[in-house]
Amino acid sequence: MSRPFILGLTGSIGMGKSAVALMLRELGVPVFDADAAVHQLQGPNGPLLPAIEAAFPGTTGPEGVKRAELGAQVFGNPEALKTLEGIVHPAVARLREAFMLEHAGEPLVVFDIPLLYEKGHGEGLDAVAVVSAPAEMQRQRVLARPGMTPEKFAQILNLQVPDADKRARADHVIDTGVTLAETEAEVKKLVATIRQKNRDGRR
Repeated sequence: MSRPFILGLTGSIGMGKSAVALMLRELGVPVFDADAAVHQLQGPNGPLLPAIEAAFPGTTGPEGVKRAELGAQVFGNPEALKTLEGIVHPAVARLREAFMLEHAGEPLVVFDIPLLYEKGHGEGLDAVAVVSAPAEMQRQRVLARPGMTPEKFAQILNLQVPDADKRARADHVIDTGVTLAETEAEVKKLVATIRQKNRDGRR
């Protein structure tokens, strides 16, 4: 039985991945957002709250997970992180499976995975698209965010696989350092190519 082509979408902070994900949705491509799935599972009345509270007492409330409290218990503690991932990852996988069932007839679906290379989440993908822009543009975008400082930005970059490495490993690179119209044209072309290839393969 044929299945959709699964394209992984990733990119470092400030590279415009969210904008590209929106472009894909506007083209009718189903996008599974890993971060949004985690927020849903850990937000108000989230299904994972009882398990997280049991493992890490005092880290949840009516608004969902208390990020600062949970971070304090997990940060720098590999065992605690492993426990948390053991709660979260299987639940995200179930949501992803449901998403795939729902969109089984599509020629193309996208998995939006911010830390695809950092966490080794490339398994099961048919190809990876990396969203990229020049370093100076990235810096300007990130430092314009509320509460962001050059120090915080440097720390985040330090935890991420360098952009050059991501581009070298990617099957497709989507440039957001150009005009919005040029990026949109690039995304449209990529979607059309993959859809056509997958339709041809189904015949």
